[in-house]
Amino acid sequence: MKRVVVIPARLNSSRLPNKVLLDLKGKTVLQRVFEQCLKVKNAEIYIATDSELIREKSLAFTKNVIMTKSTHESGTERVVEAVSNIDCNIVVNVQGDEPFINPILIENLFDSLENDDVLMSSVMERIIEKEDLINPNSVKVITDDNENALYFSRAVIPFVRNGIENILDEKGKISNKYKFYRHVGIYGYKKSFLTTYSEMNESTLEKLEKLEQLRVLENGIKIKMIRTNYKSLGIDTIEDYNKALKLIKNGF
Repeated sequence: MKRVVVIPARLNSSRLPNKVLLDLKGKTVLQRVFEQCLKVKNAEIYIATDSELIREKSLAFTKNVIMTKSTHESGTERVVEAVSNIDCNIVVNVQGDEPFINPILIENLFDSLENDDVLMSSVMERIIEKEDLINPNSVKVITDDNENALYFSRAVIPFVRNGIENILDEKGKISNKYKFYRHVGIYGYKKSFLTTYSEMNESTLEKLEKLEQLRVLENGIKIKMIRTNYKSLGIDTIEDYNKALKLIKNGF
């Protein structure tokens, strides 16, 4: 199967404007995402954007920049347009604010899509910190026994009726008895499924939670979730950016 990675990138971000063009030790956040994706074997890497500034900055390190409409509501919508004229079978969508994305995760997503029954897949990692569990910027996911997503939410799911303090261990971490998972915002799709996605309207739950993946679930389509122990750091806030600077300084 022909494999493609698309990095949707935009300037407008309510929490941290222009974040994909922030400097990380001489390279933009977006360039570092791109270079991590280049480590994936047998895949073509593209940046999809509606910004002339992003295009200009990106052309310094790649010619694979696709200009898209400015009206897209989600990264997936931008990916749909970007791959419409690309000859490929499977597509991975890597967010432009994930400069430390592990190439193995991308490989795992490609592998999951070799299964004929999987139309879309994504990644989750275990939550061990209370702060991550209650943070609405940390999207949670619950799955069925086959590790297909049941729901994604910014709220704590499953809800802890007896109080979160009762699920913590002596170190203040979430006890190993309880499994909570954070959604890592990277997606894999069959290209044929993206045509189906493009015909779906924005869904009610998607509008409420501001989570594009809920559109898929509301339309009755399964999302295969892959567990990972590789910690990621998406840059959503100035605090995240400062953490990223520290990681780069320490030799990531």
